[in-house]
Amino acid sequence: MPKKLRKRKLGEPSEFSRVGDVLKEFKTDEDKYITYEFQKYGYELAKELNDLKNKSLYIKLAKETPRGLLETARNFVKDAYKVESPPKLFMWKLSKLKTEKADTQEERKR
Repeated sequence: MPKKLRKRKLGEPSEFSRVGDVLKEFKTDEDKYITYEFQKYGYELAKELNDLKNKSLYIKLAKETPRGLLETARNFVKDAYKVESPPKLFMWKLSKLKTEKADTQEERKR
């Protein structure tokens, strides 16, 4: 005989979100072509850097680059003062972080 499920009281935390709550947060204008999390992250990154014309680049970076490197570069740009070109600064910092990571991995192999 199957186990009887206990009803959850109002206000009691649940393990899953309600479908209605998830649908309320879904923005039909922006999110209708987004199917994966990395696409959303790349789009939000492009929007934050005011570079929506290159959003596909940021989506590709979000898919292929470790999230920690992207977050470090993003925070570097966010903390910078009077930046003329946030996308250029972001890409510069990301390339520096990638070379540092490659150097440390090479040293570990020795």
